[in-house]
Amino acid sequence: TIAGKPSVLVFYRGGWCPFCNFQLGQLQGTQGDLTELGVQLVAITPDPPGALRGVTKKHQLQYRLLSDSNMAAAEAFGVAYKLDDQTIARYKKHEIFMSNIAGEPRYQLPVPAIFLVSEQGIIEFTYVNPDPKIRIQPELLLTAARLMVTD
Repeated sequence: TIAGKPSVLVFYRGGWCPFCNFQLGQLQGTQGDLTELGVQLVAITPDPPGALRGVTKKHQLQYRLLSDSNMAAAEAFGVAYKLDDQTIARYKKHEIFMSNIAGEPRYQLPVPAIFLVSEQGIIEFTYVNPDPKIRIQPELLLTAARLMVTD
């Protein structure tokens, strides 16, 4: 459970995204430091639950991945956006098919984002960048986590 624990919540687009995969690996490198701080790391994706095991194994992740295939969490955090027709066509051309848990087409993604949430459930830090190529630097994430737990 996420509630009651200081947490880093990472929204990523999916296992098909090379920038997301790079970030997941980088985050694994911060896992030890975050654990020492008492902060849990959780990554959230619109990928269906069945896809998460492969991503976890591929990157040897020691943190939890959660499926948000209906985009409820991304919408609640304000990072969900609808794809335009041109992007949908491009993704289909590259055989990137997105569907919700029921297997229905889903043309929505989360903007890559990180939220640091205190054990009281207060969002203490946010990093959101609509450019999927630009992600938070691990040093900045760790600094924000240290500040969150020492306040």
